[in-house]
This record gives sequence, structure tokens and C-alpha cells, in this order.
Amino acid sequence: MYYKLNGITQRLTGAAPTAYLPQGLKPGVPMDAPPIIFASPTKIVSEAGGQVEYMGANKVPALQSLFQKSDGIPVHLKRGLMDKLLYRTTMGLTIGGTLYCLMALYIAAQPSNK
Repeated sequence: MYYKLNGITQRLTGAAPTAYLPQGLKPGVPMDAPPIIFASPTKIVSEAGGQVEYMGANKVPALQSLFQKSDGIPVHLKRGLMDKLLYRTTMGLTIGGTLYCLMALYIAAQPSNK
């Protein structure tokens, strides 16, 4: 027996077998593959001919050689000036936020003068 929810009484009531038709089991629905999002070629296959070009050069080998070089520089600073600027800004904001929190706790711990 099949059941369906009655909208007025908010209870399950008996239903005919035609009421049971889950979305995934509908007959006659064609299954189309979704379009590929990542690594899509820059040209349509018919325009590209035999070779498909992707949207950029592979930078992984160059970055691997840069980051694996043992020159004593930490990994998070290996790419130069911008990394140093971001690192120092982050450290400054972290220390400033810690000091501000400690100051707020100190002020909150003082008894109020009434």
C-alpha cells in the first residue's frame, strides 16, 4: 500500500499506486551528462582540430623547483616581497589583536566605581 501526506490533517493517508512516483524513477527521462566545468578547452573541439589547448601553461614544475630549493628561506616567504608584506601584516594584526583583547580583559576585570 502507498501513502501520501494529507495537506489538511497533516497525516498519512492511503493512496493509489500512481501516487508513488519518485523523481529518480520517472520513466522516459533522458540522462544527459552535465557539462564539464574544469579543464575546459579554450576552443571548441571542431575548431581546435587534432590538438586541444587548455586555458594556461602548467606552472607546477616551476613552482615545485622554487619551493623545494633548500636556501634557508621558509616556504611561506619564498615568492618574494609580496609574501613578506602579507606575512608581516598578518603578524602585526595578530599581535595588535592580542594586545587589544588583553587590554579589554584588564578593563573588564576592574571593579566599577559607584
